[in-house]
Amino acid sequence: MTEQDRFFLDKSDPSSWRAVNAFSRKVGAAAKDAGTPASVVELVNVRVSQLNGCAFCLDLHVRKAEAAGVTAQQLAVLPAWRDTVLFNAVERAALIIAETVTLLPDENTRHAEQAAAREALNDEQYSALQWTAIAINAFNRISILSGHPVRPRKTASAPAGATTSTGGAR
Repeated sequence: MTEQDRFFLDKSDPSSWRAVNAFSRKVGAAAKDAGTPASVVELVNVRVSQLNGCAFCLDLHVRKAEAAGVTAQQLAVLPAWRDTVLFNAVERAALIIAETVTLLPDENTRHAEQAAAREALNDEQYSALQWTAIAINAFNRISILSGHPVRPRKTASAPAGATTSTGGAR
């Protein structure tokens, strides 16, 4: 499919797109007001985007996660986060929320996972991280349905003229 053949959902209804962005800004403000570190918010954004297979959002939020202090090692093992000691209690709780909101496991599993997450978070953080996962799920769907491309970008460490395949702009 060429870019001309794509139906960009976000461009087809700018008013709805602005509403989704306003919602996302509100969710981000709630997370910040709750004292949730930007690195934790970005871990949620990356993990949800991994689960949904959204290349565009992964490209965007991996960069944001790195800028917020998430380590390359944490990002490398994120799909197997439960099998490592690289994540603190708050990060683990956020990742539980990311997976529970995205995958919607059966009720018993969902309640057990949510109870585990609540042990490390205050009510405001717990709420804000659930809303964060809901928001990135919406963006993933918009980007996937629109086929938002990930374009190569030049990296600071790459030789002149070289590009990588992890860039793009919405």
